[in-house]
Amino acid sequence: MRDRIERQMEQRTTMLAGVSHDLRTILTRFKLQLAMAEGDVKGVEEMRADVDEMQAMLEDYMAFAKGDSSEEASRVNIRQMLRECRKQAAHSGKAVTLKMPDENITVSLRRHAFKRAIDNVLSNAVRFADNIVITARRSKRFLTIVIDDDGPGIPADQREEVFRPFYRLDTARQQETGTNTGLGLSIARDIIRSHGGEIKLSESRRGGLRVVIRVPV
Repeated sequence: MRDRIERQMEQRTTMLAGVSHDLRTILTRFKLQLAMAEGDVKGVEEMRADVDEMQAMLEDYMAFAKGDSSEEASRVNIRQMLRECRKQAAHSGKAVTLKMPDENITVSLRRHAFKRAIDNVLSNAVRFADNIVITARRSKRFLTIVIDDDGPGIPADQREEVFRPFYRLDTARQQETGTNTGLGLSIARDIIRSHGGEIKLSESRRGGLRVVIRVPV
């Protein structure tokens, strides 16, 4: 019975990854056609935004279906990685600040996967908050990354529920428009746990949400 269930799950995962890949290929061709389109510039821009949104959703589905366990761990410069995350999040137009000690922090991680986890948390933050602060520190045993925002936060009784795949809040934090597959935090937790760590949510002193990521070093 267990073997049969595992085979069924593997087949469904493979199918979802395949369908997502095929759809992403079609969207890529569509984007190329839009780039060469003439005429109504506003209409083209609106269609391009729709395509970008669909592509972002597919990326989430593919990451959820395939996981990132095949990536090899390597020594990662945490400051450099978080600077990249901060820069990407700041493209939203929101104020994103990184605070770290002066010394370089290097930790053995699967860089692509771990960065995706941080990006997912920040993507959630910039959708609902105006100011986001990232802090990081290393102790003898752990790397701790804290992300605070000044958004509406998440009710205490739903802070565990938001890690469920496809779960969406029915609160002010979910009233914003934009891409939201309900997978971002679920993927982030899977990645952090695969590193032997944990991710926790609480209330930020800034009035919004605090996300604490801790992984062993």
